Amino acid sequence: MTRQLETGEVDVVIGTHRLLSRDVGFHDLGLLIVDEEHRFGVRHKERLKALKLAVDVLTLTATPIPRTLHLSLAGLRDLTLLETPPKDRSPVLTFIEPWDDGLIEEALARELDRGGQVYFVHNRIETIDTIAERVRALAPPRARIAVAHGKLKEAELDAVMARFVRGEVDILVSTMIVESGLDVPNANTMIVNRADQLGLAQLYQLRGRVGRSHRRAYCYLLVPDLVDDEAEERLRVLEHHTDLGSGYRIALRDLELRGAGNLLGAAQSGHAQAVGFDTYLRWLQETVDALKSGKGDDGNGARVPPEVILDLPAHLSDEYVPDEAVKLELYRRLARAEAPSEIQAVREELRDRFGPLPDDAQRLLLVSELRALGARVGLEMVLVKGDEARLTFARDASPRLAGLTAALDAVQFEAEVRRAAPLSLRLRRLGGEPIGSGLVRALTAVLADAHP
Repeated sequence: MTRQLETGEVDVVIGTHRLLSRDVGFHDLGLLIVDEEHRFGVRHKERLKALKLAVDVLTLTATPIPRTLHLSLAGLRDLTLLETPPKDRSPVLTFIEPWDDGLIEEALARELDRGGQVYFVHNRIETIDTIAERVRALAPPRARIAVAHGKLKEAELDAVMARFVRGEVDILVSTMIVESGLDVPNANTMIVNRADQLGLAQLYQLRGRVGRSHRRAYCYLLVPDLVDDEAEERLRVLEHHTDLGSGYRIALRDLELRGAGNLLGAAQSGHAQAVGFDTYLRWLQETVDALKSGKGDDGNGARVPPEVILDLPAHLSDEYVPDEAVKLELYRRLARAEAPSEIQAVREELRDRFGPLPDDAQRLLLVSELRALGARVGLEMVLVKGDEARLTFARDASPRLAGLTAALDAVQFEAEVRRAAPLSLRLRRLGGEPIGSGLVRALTAVLADAHP
């Protein structure tokens, strides 16, 4: 098959993740369709990135992962919603309940009395047989029960699933292997044990296994009496969004709860907590614009701020600023700051509202000052470690070395040129003030000298 793909003897190929393997080549690939995109991991996504350079890609999913949805919302991917349900479909009634023998017994009996079938999901192979026995005790005596999980032999698992599809099994006790790919119109009740341990997209996919006919479907999410706040939020979102085609809205909520992840890195979820989402987008836009124009300078002295690395923590601690919303707003203001006066305003506000600044907060303001000043002098990176520092300028920067050296001498810093183009300096503190604040004073002097 791989040889036929490479020679072009095959026009259309349908396969699993195997098609993304490095040893699989294509003669002239023009279109790639990815179904159930949320089930692809980071390695597969990296392979898809390489393929996307030359082919058109269509991804299909009921619940896009946060990063994929964010790319669409940011305009980096086109997004189309299919919200028209099949004819005669009804929303799945969803209930969040603690384990209750009476509730489970009633749910099983009601479904079997109308000639239907039941999924009972328990995602722990070690205890699934014990749960199956409890279900057997609660089910009507006539119920035919089977167990399915990933450790069964392939032929045995196939036989169990085939019997369930044919209607020879009334209650299927299984792990998450039924999450997608099954279409059994006669199965219209699902019970999920310990639903608090599953993700939002997983629960939505599971719920989609029922309600695939004209019959009313039911989904029971069984949880302990006490669950953590994040799990409770996920469950409430699912209970609230029961309309057909609500996967997009659930995915939006998932994006809010989990964050958008890295655009170019491996993380497919996670928050840009250090700066805030809008600042992250602003930095992204600045970088994209600079790459598109081929210039780092827009003619007005505005550059992308340098990367500033300190050897000690620089942040607002929970003890100093306990309110998360206030903290995030302060981070955003510091990230947007383009002049030392803006950073000084934040410093005064912090001192006024929360008292004297601890060392971590002082270092955070130092980072902001170095970013603001460094952007104006053309720095690309500032590394501070102990009594030494490393300054690396951008390739298109043209600093006046004489003026820079004089400013560094004034704060008692010894400068050694490590590379001429692009300019890289190694600084060593000989005396005077700490290297961080001294560097701020030196860069301020350089800018004052350049614009008298």
